[in-house]
Amino acid sequence: MANPHAGEFVRWLSGFTFELSVGILPYPITFLVTDLISEIYGREKANRVVVTGFISSIFIMGVVMVGDMAAATVWSPVNDNTFHRVFGLFGPAVFASMTAYLTAQFIDIRIFHFWKRKTNNRHLWLRNNGSTIFSQLIDTLSVLFLLCSFGVIEWVRFYPLLLNGFIFKVLVALIDTPFFYLFSHLLRKLFHLKLGEEVQL
Repeated sequence: MANPHAGEFVRWLSGFTFELSVGILPYPITFLVTDLISEIYGREKANRVVVTGFISSIFIMGVVMVGDMAAATVWSPVNDNTFHRVFGLFGPAVFASMTAYLTAQFIDIRIFHFWKRKTNNRHLWLRNNGSTIFSQLIDTLSVLFLLCSFGVIEWVRFYPLLLNGFIFKVLVALIDTPFFYLFSHLLRKLFHLKLGEEVQL
């Protein structure tokens, strides 16, 4: 997950006009994956996966930056200007995106396990949605605040983008709930785990 918030913004019509960063479209799925890892492998392993994802994103960004600095050959179908416009990384946007990613994912994991303890391992829908919806709110708020503060986006767009982004993420979180039940059931069956048990590595 490299830089899910910064970049092209698109309009998506589906009864409601969403104006979103194109990277947000697959981004909520990462919270489903984090919740599944939390459920099956536990909090510590989920935190490690988040950090690994962060490091991987930094590595990918480094590769892109090197490619952006290198000069294209005279016969390259993509010239330097085109490559930079498509893949060029804007420092403040990258910082805002990665800060929001780390903050939201760690909050998601913490809240997930809070509800897991409070409900005595019952009500999977509550810890799945309760953690994801709140952490997605923090994610959307923090990234837009930083992007507006750095001048990447005008402040006048803050509330519309906050509403659009958060509603979209909530809808995805609700839609992925059956998949959370399905995959967690299949994984518990695969590893012979009772409800609430975690794989010990």
